[in-house]
Amino acid sequence: MHRNWKAKRAIMALTQGGKAWRPWGGVTASCAAPTVGQNQIGDILLVTVRDNNIDQALKFLKKKMQREGIFREMKLRSAYEKPSERKVREKAEAIRRARKLARKTAIRDGLIAAPKPKTPAPGQRTPAFAQR
Repeated sequence: MHRNWKAKRAIMALTQGGKAWRPWGGVTASCAAPTVGQNQIGDILLVTVRDNNIDQALKFLKKKMQREGIFREMKLRSAYEKPSERKVREKAEAIRRARKLARKTAIRDGLIAAPKPKTPAPGQRTPAFAQR
């Protein structure tokens, strides 16, 4: 094969509107969004700063990152996880999800009682949105 076949393939794919082989894992200049097939999370996180309020923007960014699962992913990737450990963890997560879904369905159908609402500890205020 020609020694520059990867570049030719990339150019052909880009001109034809398809996906090209990229040595940097699929990140393009126009969009740095990871794709789903690469075991990466979501889209680009864009946070707009309004009225130079950095604290509010950071709070919003943290909330978005938490929702996307980035912190969890970082924790998982911080150390190597053996394939056997990964299987055990994923199986436990699946069981936990199934139990939670079954519990919510049973509560909705009236088969089991809903959990009691938490009461605040003595000396604590009740939230403004709490039902009285």
